[in-house]
Amino acid sequence: MNFILNGTLTAYEGDPEQPLLTYLRETAGIVSAKDGCSPQAACGCCTVQINGKGTLACITPMKKLEGAAIITTEGLGEFRQQVFANSFVNCGGVQCGFCIPGMVMQANALIDKNNTPSRDEIATALQPNLCRCTGYVKIVDAIQTAAKAIRTEEEVPLKDSDGHVGADHPKYDSQNLVLGFRPFVDDIKLPGMHFGALRFSDHPRAKVLSIDTSAAAQMQGVTRVFTAADIPGDRVIGLIYQDWPMMIGIGEVTNYVGDVLALVVAENETIARKATELVKVEYEVLEPMLDMHKAILPDAPIVNKYHPANNILTRSAVKRGDVDKARAESAHVVRGQYQTQWIEHGFMEPESAIAYPGGEMVPSLAFAQAETNNNQAKVTILSQGQGVFEDRKQIAKALGLSLEEVRVVLIPNGGGFGGKEDLTVQGHAALAAHLLGIPVKVKLTRDESIMMHPKRHPVWMDYEIGCDNTGLFTFVKVRFVGDSGAYASVGAKVLERCVGHATSAYHVPVVESEAIAAYTNNVPCGAMRGFGVNQATYGFESLVDELCKLGNFDRWQIRYDNAMTIGSLTATGQVLTGGVGTRETLLAVKDEFYKHKFVGIACGLKNTGAGNGLYENSKVRIFIAAPDRVVADHGWTEMGQGVHSVVLQTICTETNIPPRFIQVRVDTKYEQSAGMTTASRATALVGNGTIAACRQLKEDLKTHSLADLVGREYFGEWGVDWTTKPGHENGKEPKTHFSYSYATQLVILDDDGQLKKVVAAHDAGKIYNPTLFEGQLEGSIHMGLGYAISEELVMENGRAKSTMLRKCGILRAKEMPEVEVIGVECADPYGPYGAKGVGEIGLVPTAGAVGNALAQFDGVRRTTLPMKLPKKVKAPPPKKA
Repeated sequence: MNFILNGTLTAYEGDPEQPLLTYLRETAGIVSAKDGCSPQAACGCCTVQINGKGTLACITPMKKLEGAAIITTEGLGEFRQQVFANSFVNCGGVQCGFCIPGMVMQANALIDKNNTPSRDEIATALQPNLCRCTGYVKIVDAIQTAAKAIRTEEEVPLKDSDGHVGADHPKYDSQNLVLGFRPFVDDIKLPGMHFGALRFSDHPRAKVLSIDTSAAAQMQGVTRVFTAADIPGDRVIGLIYQDWPMMIGIGEVTNYVGDVLALVVAENETIARKATELVKVEYEVLEPMLDMHKAILPDAPIVNKYHPANNILTRSAVKRGDVDKARAESAHVVRGQYQTQWIEHGFMEPESAIAYPGGEMVPSLAFAQAETNNNQAKVTILSQGQGVFEDRKQIAKALGLSLEEVRVVLIPNGGGFGGKEDLTVQGHAALAAHLLGIPVKVKLTRDESIMMHPKRHPVWMDYEIGCDNTGLFTFVKVRFVGDSGAYASVGAKVLERCVGHATSAYHVPVVESEAIAAYTNNVPCGAMRGFGVNQATYGFESLVDELCKLGNFDRWQIRYDNAMTIGSLTATGQVLTGGVGTRETLLAVKDEFYKHKFVGIACGLKNTGAGNGLYENSKVRIFIAAPDRVVADHGWTEMGQGVHSVVLQTICTETNIPPRFIQVRVDTKYEQSAGMTTASRATALVGNGTIAACRQLKEDLKTHSLADLVGREYFGEWGVDWTTKPGHENGKEPKTHFSYSYATQLVILDDDGQLKKVVAAHDAGKIYNPTLFEGQLEGSIHMGLGYAISEELVMENGRAKSTMLRKCGILRAKEMPEVEVIGVECADPYGPYGAKGVGEIGLVPTAGAVGNALAQFDGVRRTTLPMKLPKKVKAPPPKKA
């Protein structure tokens, strides 16, 4: 059969059932079409044009392509490539970039038919495509910009600036992202590379009696089958607690269905996956512990043998003041129980890792080039994880190697949101490459990804709050229980955040709070954008409106009167000393609030930094590689949020070096260590670390040119070692976090109870980049709305009821309301130039605001997430004359 691929007549004689996506990526070498979920046909990342129509390549068999004309971004032509790339960059329509080539091809097909599309027409055309980063607002902006340029045959110049903080500078290295030309891990091929596939447990809790790998090992094309016995070091790993075996061995008990029993390495992925089906496992099936409330009872069976005392992973608590006395003296008291749900992160790029022996850098990865190779390293891992130094630590432990013998290079990932903090496939790829002495790629399908990686915690909470007769809050009492699943991950810290943010963005004089993280045989739960704070805020903000109803208080005014200011106490008792913007965000939405009948309001507070007694720091190295090339090394993960842009814009601000000279990379070889990219802390830590690295460079540039300084290195570091755990630790005044960000959001409904508009006022301290700031918040709000009304990973009998991405409830472009972002700047005492983290605060108030809007609409208080919107009543057809 013959078809035309990007203008070239192409012959095909292979399997007629092979998906076009597989042909493009594996045979034609075209990787701009991404594999986000194949063959689920849910994400649209693989969209190409076939005979002028946007089509999903993952479900299009080759047999249907006889005589077809197929176009990918490579075949758009120079003019349209430039128009789309610059339109998306200028408008901020690209963040992680994984989904964008598919969006571009869908947009190109639309513009070919309609070169003046409305926003609604664009949103409708994008119905097959998902984006988890942007909230679609700026994608639609970009497509409208591109359509105008194509219609008028005018180029779109790439916006430019001096790169200083506050400038609307293009996101770092984003033009190639738009067209799919900058590689993600799964786009990379190495000579002689083999492929690994994982054999998972069939049961959430079962004793493994035997594992028979003989049939798999004898399959033609299989290189080797690994089990737990092959791991040379300590296979029990974890981010905080060491309780998660990289593989479960014979005689041990599985803890959830994502436990790995074997790794098959073969010549290609198809053989590896078929061979995993031949690995036979004999079990003694046991009753799983699935109810978190029952799990924490004293007589409950132990879930995780590495935590043998009980199933309470951790208990966090704060008690200040006398709750009974405060309750008795309160004019009004309300109480409610609330329940949130499991949530799948839904990052568009599934997990993938490549490992190879030795420490040399892959020549094709120009954006991550090293000055020299790492001759100490025995294995190198190309990782998409959220913390390359944490990856290195766990991989070294499992392989029995020193840290210096393991090199981890960050390949900026296709979205993380907390879901790529825990080690998944990186360790298995490293094991195989190290023991076999060949490059090995291990990746997860979308079904495996949903089954394996940790989720957002479902949290049950029992809240009680009181106020005096003027509406001033008098006390809060709350108990949280969260299902942390089979392994610790960072569940202890998530529940700790519930306690630390139990009073939302308000000063409350008396607080009694407790949070328990429970082990169960459900999927592990760990970090996800919001990190326990959005769960707590949903409960608290719902009760604030209930207090208003009981005491006839104004819903905006009660929030303003109680809002944190300088000198206020957080839930833990920390005294806020500067940069407190809650009231400023309330004032920013005040006029809009009073214009609408069905409007919900909620405030939010979100920590910057892990805090709670943890030392956290960031190191930065600046290397003058050439008169026109300055390399910045740091340790934080770029996953669409723009941390590389923070580094670049800080260097430009401090030194006036042109932004085009600056290259940013993350590679453990350079030892610019950082922790996990979490807790909205990267901007503050790496920004200050970069300022420190620039101090001497700035001085040297007063008397030298860059050419004079070639070969010199400049180092900087900034850290925080003075935070405390919740409560008065050792008699110290609590300082649980070094910084916070603040927000107020309105959710406005139409007369049918449907989402009409979200107004979000957010205090960023100092807005580093206006377009990236808005984009982060629009994406967070999209995630927050899904959390509120549609998203849920339903668990049944210890496993996801469905591992289909489209069943997770992620909102599509047509389902998004109008979003207005208002920037507020109340400078933080510690942030670089006063900046605060904004990556998570964007969804903290959203569910509470949605719940309060719905209660205004129909008077019903919803206490369980997700909250379903009222069914829209269709208007009757007009009567005929």
